[in-house]
Amino acid sequence: MPVDIPTVKRIASLARLAITDEEAGRLAPELDNLMSWIEQLGEVDTSGVEPMTTVIPNQLRLRDDVVDADPLTGGGIRDRLMANAPQGEHGFFTVPKVIE
Repeated sequence: MPVDIPTVKRIASLARLAITDEEAGRLAPELDNLMSWIEQLGEVDTSGVEPMTTVIPNQLRLRDDVVDADPLTGGGIRDRLMANAPQGEHGFFTVPKVIE
C-alpha cells in the first residue's frame, strides 16, 4: 500500500498532530518504507511457531491466599467491620450509585 502525502496528512490529523506540507513530504517515503517491511513480515511462514508473550519464560511468584485470623493484623473480622457500615449487603459495603 503506497503512502502518499494526503495519507500522511490524514494520519497526522487522526493523531491530532500538526504537520507542514514539507514534513508530510519527508514522512511519506519513510512510512511507505515501513509499510513495505510490514508486508514482508506478512509473507513469513509462522505456522510452526507457538505464540509467546515474552522472550524469556518466567513465572510470577505468588503467595498463598490465606486470611489472617489475628484481629490485630487483620482478617477474619468481616462481621465486626460490617456492623459499622451504614449499609451492607451479602457481606459487602453498599454505596450509592454515582454513574447513570
